[in-house]
Amino acid sequence: MLKVKNITVRYGKSVALDNVSLSVEENSVVSIVGANGAGKSTILKAVSGLIPLDSGEIWFQDQRIDGSSTVDIAKLGIVQIPEGRWLFPHLSVLANLQLGASLRKNKKEIEDDIQKMFRLFPRLKERCNQKAGTLSGGEQQMVAIARGLMARPKLLLMDEPSLGLAPVIVRQLGEIIKDINKRGVSVLLVEQNVPLAMEVASKGYALQTGKVILEGEIEKIKSSKVIKSAYLGG
Repeated sequence: MLKVKNITVRYGKSVALDNVSLSVEENSVVSIVGANGAGKSTILKAVSGLIPLDSGEIWFQDQRIDGSSTVDIAKLGIVQIPEGRWLFPHLSVLANLQLGASLRKNKKEIEDDIQKMFRLFPRLKERCNQKAGTLSGGEQQMVAIARGLMARPKLLLMDEPSLGLAPVIVRQLGEIIKDINKRGVSVLLVEQNVPLAMEVASKGYALQTGKVILEGEIEKIKSSKVIKSAYLGG
């Protein structure tokens, strides 16, 4: 579904990504783990068209997308939920969800999907007329995910969704990601919470200073001495 081929990204003279390759298969969850500054979020920004490549290629469903605008990439079905959520805090929950469907035209389908979001996140139905900025951190993350799903993505890019959330909400988040995937949406997850990343994914990549140091099926990643000692307390 997604193929990132040997991409290099620089910020000025600093190399953020150095010849990185990865892939996401249809109907899968793939996690990218690594320390702060490893380049995880830069991968998502490159896929979304938010930053240019210095070299390499990005392909989505057999179409080359590096160099395309963020709007054109979103129209293909790639949607990013950014780190920090980036909601419209002074607008209601409902208005935030409607904005997620801004590239769509069919009003009935949009309304049907809003009701689907309320079934997926019952708390948001209770808060639908409340300003998004007044919600708890966990509720705001639910709005961010629901807003992303309103675009009917084929591939959902999630950047540190557990950041700042209480442990009980993080556990719920894991179930939500699994549920999204069961609905036919592939997920590329960037996450510092490695136990969460390992729980939901079938495949993983470990990044260190802009390079992939480990990749493969999630059991291989879990059993790696590097991952165990650095992240899993093993």
